[in-house]
Amino acid sequence: MVMADRPEVETASGPVTALTLVGLADGMLNGLARVPFRRFWNGPSGLLDNVGQSVTRQAVRSFMGYIVGLPIEEFRSMEKVLDDLCRVVIPPFIHLTDDVEVTDDEINGVPGLWLRSRASSDEFVDDDQRKTAIDGTILYLHGGGYIGTTPMMYSAFAASLVSGTGCEVFIADYRMAPEFPFPAGVHDAADVYRGLLERGVDADHLVIAGDSGGGGLATSLAGYLREVGLPRPAAVALFSPEVDLDMDHPSITENASTDILPWNVPVTPYLHGVQPDDKRVSMVYAEPDDEWFPPTFVCWGADEMFRDPIRDFVASLEKAGIEVTALEERGMFHVFPILMPWAESSHEVYRTLNEFVGRHVASDPEATPTH
Repeated sequence: MVMADRPEVETASGPVTALTLVGLADGMLNGLARVPFRRFWNGPSGLLDNVGQSVTRQAVRSFMGYIVGLPIEEFRSMEKVLDDLCRVVIPPFIHLTDDVEVTDDEINGVPGLWLRSRASSDEFVDDDQRKTAIDGTILYLHGGGYIGTTPMMYSAFAASLVSGTGCEVFIADYRMAPEFPFPAGVHDAADVYRGLLERGVDADHLVIAGDSGGGGLATSLAGYLREVGLPRPAAVALFSPEVDLDMDHPSITENASTDILPWNVPVTPYLHGVQPDDKRVSMVYAEPDDEWFPPTFVCWGADEMFRDPIRDFVASLEKAGIEVTALEERGMFHVFPILMPWAESSHEVYRTLNEFVGRHVASDPEATPTH
């Protein structure tokens, strides 16, 4: 299920959706046509990485700029079409590249996708063969600024997490704004976390992860789990997390020209009257509990708009005595490991993350796929 499939969510008609997609294609082509007229070869890395960064930045910026201005019903219909396309293209791709399978599931009423190594599955490994052990479970909360994208759109990135960490990954299809503002997403994520524990996943084998808005949601979830008395996870992994919805740090404007995000990042639909500096939605204003908050991995780009609040968030964790593994990559923009997995900076993120998970997720040689 994606947002467009929920009965409470309105969608556009077929003809309007078609026109929306034509407009999206036109906007992206127009944006990419600008690349040759800029210094697309300049950057912090080699020529190929710099060119790839320039093209990726312009393509995503054009996409983001277009969708921000859409009526919500057109946005949901377009999102559904893109999700259907991803369902056709991505599963066979990650089967070939990472030997990972994708399956649908529902945990405590929250739909989502499992991604697992085929070598760990009874369906693909005979009794005479030796199955690969599952080293842990990652609850992944996808990005999209609390308002958009789908689990399937993140399945290629999740597959790289499976192959690198040896974990199974569940991408939760949590409810999003504006139809379902805060705290709906937090409650859905908590229901999945509780459901995983009920299915037999030990908290010492469980990682909460997320990017962008999903990264912010992951920090909100960590605080909520403490409030309701659930056991803490083994670790938290964050990619360019949106940890300050107040949007008042210098990098929000200073890096607007180098990031992929629109300069007017929408937060009001998610907040729905909650103050943006409320620690439940903006972890940068909270005081982390050193006896509860888990070891945390954080990566971000030096050229992204969320740079300063993420720096402050990392500093607050370190001040509280919480173990933090932090990577700020020079010249990179928002969620670069997802958008540019081939870049050397992304390779460094993957290497460091795999080592981090290996240190903090307790090995369970008897672990089987969590059905």
